Amino acid sequence: MDLTNSSAIVTGGASGLGAATAGLLASRGVKVIALDLPAGIEKAPQVEGITYAPADVTNEEQVRHVVGKAVQAAPLRLAVNCAGIATASRILSKKGTHDLGLFAKVIQVNLIGTFTVLTLAAEAMAQQEPLDADGQRGLIINTASVAAFEGQIGQAAYAASKGGVHSLTISAARDLAQSGIRVNTIAPGIVETPMMAGITEEYRERLAQDVPFPQRLAQPAEYAQLVEMIAAHDYLNGTTIRMDGALRMAPR
Repeated sequence: MDLTNSSAIVTGGASGLGAATAGLLASRGVKVIALDLPAGIEKAPQVEGITYAPADVTNEEQVRHVVGKAVQAAPLRLAVNCAGIATASRILSKKGTHDLGLFAKVIQVNLIGTFTVLTLAAEAMAQQEPLDADGQRGLIINTASVAAFEGQIGQAAYAASKGGVHSLTISAARDLAQSGIRVNTIAPGIVETPMMAGITEEYRERLAQDVPFPQRLAQPAEYAQLVEMIAAHDYLNGTTIRMDGALRMAPR
């Protein structure tokens, strides 16, 4: 898909996977609307071609406003869902049971937030003129995790939310086929993002040792590169791609 003279929405666009993706797309001339929470945007670097939009992916009205900004900038052809939260809590522990409110919050942000952006972006994309003879109008890329397949101890909420994103992929792709919109998902392994900033170098090395090859943590730029590859491959649709160096997570 040719993204020339197009706009793109990237959620979680102020840091980590989202920032790398927004930066790469902007360098290619795409008009990027980077959606993130206000606190994240305050710390984000100003990059030419990126417009930051403070919004919460769980708020339909705010997301609809961001979609409108993207459409005003240029025809909306791409939406990349990177926004998400991670928590660690066992179902049963010495402290009691898993906080049900916390479980619901993770589902709300990671799964329902993804679906909200997907739905409203697709609505706008469906109104655009087709780009090619196939009738392609747009692409939505979601972010799952290897936890969708091998959730570890303490990852019940996170694994459930990311498993939902994975399962959504084929259904959404089939739903939106009539509108010429592709839907794919990336399931990253362990990525060097701000969420990893608090771990020790020793623990980082231990994590890397579990990755068969390359034996290191993934970089956000590699996620962004995969987004670009998916956009370029018009026949890639309805699938989840693992970006994990052949990692298969152990129980703990």
